[in-house]
Formats: sequence, C-alpha cells, structure tokens
Amino acid sequence: MTLQQLKYIVEVADKGSITVAAKKLFISQPSLSASIKELEAEIKTTIFVRTNRGIIVSNEGADFLGYARQILQQVMLVEDRYINATPLKQRFSVSTHHYTFAANAFVDLIKEFGGDEYDFTFRETKTYNIIEDVKNLQSELGILYLSSFNEHIIRKYLNESNLIFSELFVATPHIFICKENPLANRSSITPDDLEDLPYLEYEQGKHNSFYFSEEILSTLNHKKTIKVSERAAVVNLLIGINAYTISTGVFPSYLHGDDIIAIPLEVDEKIHVGVITHKGYIPTRLGELYLLALKRIAEELI
Repeated sequence: MTLQQLKYIVEVADKGSITVAAKKLFISQPSLSASIKELEAEIKTTIFVRTNRGIIVSNEGADFLGYARQILQQVMLVEDRYINATPLKQRFSVSTHHYTFAANAFVDLIKEFGGDEYDFTFRETKTYNIIEDVKNLQSELGILYLSSFNEHIIRKYLNESNLIFSELFVATPHIFICKENPLANRSSITPDDLEDLPYLEYEQGKHNSFYFSEEILSTLNHKKTIKVSERAAVVNLLIGINAYTISTGVFPSYLHGDDIIAIPLEVDEKIHVGVITHKGYIPTRLGELYLLALKRIAEELI
C-alpha cells in the first residue's frame, strides 16, 4: 500500500469516475484501474463496485476511504509544516442539520481561534450525509437530533458506522411562523390548527425515510407541503406565504429581528439535539473550542 494509491482512490471517490480521475491525476485510465485493483487485492476489500453507469463506493470501501482521507490530511499537514516551510494551516469541518445555533457556534469558533491561516468547512446537509461525513472523517463531528420516533433507526446507523451520540440539550417542539401569520398571537398551537397552512420541510434526497426527516413528527399528514434545501428559503417562505415549519424553538431573534417567532406545539414529544462523533473520539483543539461554543449557546437559548 502506498500514499499514491490512497491519493488515487480518494480522487476516484470524489470524482465518481475513473476516467475523470485519471485525467485529473495525469495518468492513463488502465494504469489507474490497475493500481486500484492491486490495492483492493492487497487489503482484501472491494473499494469500488463497477456498474454500467460507472462506479460506486462499497460499504467496506467507505470505511477504508475514511482512514485514507485521514492519512492524506496528516501527510499534507506534515508537508506544509516541514517540507514546504509554510505555517501550519488549521483545518476543521462540521456537518449539521439546518440549525442556526450551530452556525453561531461556528462563528464563535472562528473569532476565538484567531489564527492567521485556516481552512474550515460548515456543511448544512441531509441526515444521512451528516452520518456519512462523520463516519468517513470528512467532518470531525455532526449535529442532529433524536426523538422517540427516529431514535431506534438512527442509533442503528450510528452503531453500524462506529459512531456515538452525545446529547447537547432537550427541546420541546415549536413551530416557526411569520409574526403576521394568523396564529402569531397564540400562546401554543395544536397540529389541527396548522391543517390549512403550507408546511416546509428540508428535502432528504434518496434517503427520504420518515426516520431521516430533519423535522420531528414527520408522519403527520399535510395538505400543502414544500420541500426546501436551504435555510434562507425557509425564512423567505415563512414570511412570504404564511407557511410554517417544526423545529426546536431555538432561533435567536437578532438574526431576523421579530419577523420570525417560535410558538410551542402541543404534542407529547421531545427533541434531543446532540453531537455525533467516532467512538473513542478525542477532540482536536478546534473541536474542543467548537463543542464549548455549542454548549455555551445552548445554555443561553434553552
């Protein structure tokens, strides 16, 4: 096994094509294919599954790729520090549901870190992708929630991926609506009150199981449903068409003034928001700072 082979498989996985990866790597396609096959034979693992439509990463391959990425990242840091004689650039990434408090903590991390150079990544993404990102070490940690409905399935995926869930806080379900919404003057709201309003939910792509929904109470029926992929679109639709969405109620007013409000939803359910990491995870300095920022913001808002 060589570093070159690890670079090859990571490039192929990122490009999703041996042909495209070969061009990027400036080698012939047969040479790249042969190198990958040699590595697969050596580690006795099929990293890529060949199909008529191209290649996909196998489950075993995804595990191996996670370690390969980690090795290459460490090599890059060593080269930057000792060979290229450049200052050590700090790297940190997190994958999360569309939680405003997670973005706020990321801002606090950048302010507190204060380094001259850094390369940070903040991914607001789908539930399945959060798990995969942490599993493959593309993100140091992920942020999602558990409920009585999805806990069994999500924990199953976490266990299979060698990940653990650490709770940050527990929240009661709230609806987010515009202050001009007809329900805005209510102290609490029932699901029946929402029957005629457009419902907003984050789309989950091909992994669109009820258990992977970013919104709690995903099995409720809705007359009008709009799937979105960005948090900004949610805010615009809440204001523009008197729509609503369901979340934790943790939503700092300073982001949108008083335009968006949170009202408790009368349901017998709790939202357990937490962080997922690899078992035996030892936080990096940046990871520690981010976790501290998350806990500090959670304490202020709950």
